[in-house]
Amino acid sequence: MDSLQDIWQSVMKKLEGELTPTAINTWFSDCQPVALEEKRIVLQTSSDFKRNIINQRFGDTIRKTMSDLFSCDFELLVLTADEIDDYQKPAADDDLPEAAAYTFDRFIVGQSNKFAHAAAIAVSESPGKIYNPLFLYGNSGLGKTHLLLAIGQAIREKDPSVKIGYVKGDEFTNDLVTSLQNGTMEEFRRRYRNVDLFLVDDIQFIAGKERTQEEFFHTFNKIYESGHQIVITSDRPPMDMVKLEDRLRTRFEGGLMADIQPPDLETRIAIIRNKSIGVGLLLNDEIVEYIATNITANIRQIEGVVHRLTAYRDMQDDTITISSVKRAIKDVIRIGVFIPTPEAIISETSRYYGIPEEDIRGQRRSKNTAMARQVAMYLIRSLTNLSLVDIGEQFENRNHSTVLSSIRKVEDLIKSDPDTAASIRDITSNLNARSQ
Repeated sequence: MDSLQDIWQSVMKKLEGELTPTAINTWFSDCQPVALEEKRIVLQTSSDFKRNIINQRFGDTIRKTMSDLFSCDFELLVLTADEIDDYQKPAADDDLPEAAAYTFDRFIVGQSNKFAHAAAIAVSESPGKIYNPLFLYGNSGLGKTHLLLAIGQAIREKDPSVKIGYVKGDEFTNDLVTSLQNGTMEEFRRRYRNVDLFLVDDIQFIAGKERTQEEFFHTFNKIYESGHQIVITSDRPPMDMVKLEDRLRTRFEGGLMADIQPPDLETRIAIIRNKSIGVGLLLNDEIVEYIATNITANIRQIEGVVHRLTAYRDMQDDTITISSVKRAIKDVIRIGVFIPTPEAIISETSRYYGIPEEDIRGQRRSKNTAMARQVAMYLIRSLTNLSLVDIGEQFENRNHSTVLSSIRKVEDLIKSDPDTAASIRDITSNLNARSQ
């Protein structure tokens, strides 16, 4: 093979032998090879939607063809035009994810997020000087992670040498456990503590984990005392995390806390226009206002509607009408209904109480284990469609009367014990956050 184009022509010949000319034209007319790395081919296409289709429907064929050509396993990376510049930049020496879409100029500002946005801008301009830590909170899908990553990208753009640490709350726990098991705690501490900017997404997942909170406390102190910036996001304020240690709560509350609320109508309209223009979709005022009036929960649902409308246009060559918008909204709302599995509920309950899943499912009768088991049964009953008998099968075939008794006990505790009620809210919120 003499060039990247020659290689790509070989791949296209393979695809042309399997697909119709219409499919080739639809999905590959504007798809071009960008680079051939050691064991990865990089392609560029025009939209997120086409990228997803190429990966899902044709990725195996492309990878197999590349493997046949070079006699080794190959990976596939498909980028959109917006991502090419970032891909071609030298990789930064930090943990900040590559997220070209998450910048301040792409964040739609409205009354619901104006304060949080202004605080994020201020922090990016003077890191470590004001609002330290900055604590952003609000429900999933409202833009917390967008602002978090925008801060990181703005600071890195001003000073490419800055060392940025980025981690999700549950990943911090997982890294800690792995480091403890492998005896690599010094490496773990160097990674997280020797940074100029520490970005922590979904901090609520460390609540209730004693060893994780201990390590995070010392990490927080080291970075803060060094005069470096900390930015944290959560789905709730510190005071609502009942299993968060007081010493962490006071540190989080010692900086600036900014909440983000669901966007108002005007902001939703601006978001819809921005998202649709970004994917080359032109929507008239009537359609934009209809979407904005009917999708009110969060920005992710708005993005879902825009992506489905793009799919209707590309796959069916349809003009977007109110009828197709109604269908897209119905589909997105139905897809957005999250029903956790019993396994997920037991896993999150185990994580929350720090009790092994096998103990929750099994016969151990200690007070803490019994409480966690009863809570898990209650949540499965509340959040799924399982019968009492089906729930009992998740716990070594306990009979339905035992399950019912456990559920009623938790129901009584929720009414009389604020801590139990808060624990149920926390576990449910964590489950919902994991579904996003």
